[in-house]
Amino acid sequence: MLDTITQSIGTDWQDTAIKKRNETYEKIPRAWRLSPSVLLDGKSRRQLIGDFFNGILDEETLHITTLDVADLLTAIRSCLLSSRQVVSAFCKRAAYAHQLNNNILEILFTTAFSRADYLDRYLKEHGSTIGPLHGLPVTLKDQFHITGVETSMAWVGWIGTFEGKKGTGKEKVIESDLTKDLWSLGAVPIAKTSLVQSLWYGETNNNIIGYTMNPHNQHLSAGGSSGGEGALQALRGSAIGFGTDIGGSVSIPSAFNGIFSIKPSHGRLPFKDAANSSPGQMIIPTVVGIMGASITSLQIMFRSLLSTRPWLRDPECISLPWRAEMETIGGSRLSFGFMQHDGVVLPHPPILRALRIVSQALKAGNHKLVKWEPPSHAESSEIHRSFTEADGGADIFEQLALSGEPLIPELQRSFGSGPRPPLNVLEFYKNTIRLKEFRARYQEYWSSTSSTNPTGAPVDAVILPIAPHAAVIPGKYIHYTYSSIINVLDYTTVVIPVTKADSRIDVFDSKYKPMSEKDEKNWKAYDAEMYDGAPASIQVMCRRHEEEKVLAIAQVVVDALEEYRREETF
Repeated sequence: MLDTITQSIGTDWQDTAIKKRNETYEKIPRAWRLSPSVLLDGKSRRQLIGDFFNGILDEETLHITTLDVADLLTAIRSCLLSSRQVVSAFCKRAAYAHQLNNNILEILFTTAFSRADYLDRYLKEHGSTIGPLHGLPVTLKDQFHITGVETSMAWVGWIGTFEGKKGTGKEKVIESDLTKDLWSLGAVPIAKTSLVQSLWYGETNNNIIGYTMNPHNQHLSAGGSSGGEGALQALRGSAIGFGTDIGGSVSIPSAFNGIFSIKPSHGRLPFKDAANSSPGQMIIPTVVGIMGASITSLQIMFRSLLSTRPWLRDPECISLPWRAEMETIGGSRLSFGFMQHDGVVLPHPPILRALRIVSQALKAGNHKLVKWEPPSHAESSEIHRSFTEADGGADIFEQLALSGEPLIPELQRSFGSGPRPPLNVLEFYKNTIRLKEFRARYQEYWSSTSSTNPTGAPVDAVILPIAPHAAVIPGKYIHYTYSSIINVLDYTTVVIPVTKADSRIDVFDSKYKPMSEKDEKNWKAYDAEMYDGAPASIQVMCRRHEEEKVLAIAQVVVDALEEYRREETF
């Protein structure tokens, strides 16, 4: 619905935000605008995903939008479905998802329809597709520039500008390399999704469109900072999507929303000409991540993007094509490091149960698990903060000043007192050395597992939590180390949904003795009833630049889980 707050009672930044919300709503075709009664019904429900959401879709839209990426591409290629049919179906579903879940900052439906029509004509005239992703609807976090639309990156002060600057000539003109590659492959961007103000929080809230709740359980958060993309993917608002990650911003919302994702090492996927917070901080760099409904979808997208040879255009990309040989993992038996907790914060019961399920499934599949006791993950947290907070919050307050908008409540604890003095260069150098030494110790530890592994080789991958909770009660996210460790090491990881929180099984253990003050806070924040129905996920971690390998191993884990569930039903 149009924002009914009158502009006369708002401040300048509020007026700008209201105008932007209304402009976005007007881009939804009238036939796709949900009635007040449907909106009220949806927002009053605990669970948005499933019967209710599917029930408001027509049969054709429901059929098309439940197909996986491989099936969609095959159907378009063989002319069983047109690009226009597929794009229209996902645009409609995305429109419904946004109205009910508040997850989109930019709508590109008109451009998407035109592109889909062009792709259909091309296929008819040439008898072949324009590329391997011909007609595939995709969405991207609103850090990626697309010609014709703005990139606000959730800052009110960026609306009507190019990254906060006016009169540059770049407004609505510059395109990120990732976007260019997607167009060249035949993909069709249909929307850009919401994120948290500043990128520095594990939930999604901003002063433009507000908070994004979890469609599996609307009492909980969709995660962050790529929470809009995570929620939209859970609601199947596009075939596959993209986020960014510097401390878990892809992995966290993927886990919370029950979808698959890959966070690669730096240099595999292009980030050139994308917007970012604190863009000069490159010691622990932001990377592009892929979020979708299956491991196969992630593989198709990753392989397709590498086929464009992004290293020829983005100097940060390494010249490393897709390595099919890494998908062949030796023998039928794999070895996994297995971490139940990091010695700082014990995960809540739903996550512990998800870990047990994975452990049992892998053991039943004749895979080996060894206890993972690496260098201190607590130290990695200190290292991560030493770089991501090195500017003292200067970038955040610079962007706030553009419009006069306030910090969102979630950031008050960390930045509410204003900017701090930035780290001096000598301390920065010391932290860089500490990071290098930590990575070396971790690498040595991983390699040392060969001495206890019957194969004589180091473990193939590591199973560990992504967060200490299944989604999170808003404002209760206090421990990020399970995800930020991946960025500190520049490793690669895949998120796998395992089960859902169940209040009947995942009960609070009143006898548990916390390992730390932070652990006590996390444990006291657990509420079995509140978390009921939230996705419980795990991650599979491999070393640097082993994306092909981690995707293949993740599929082994998924297959083991499916086989285990089949056996359990008998």
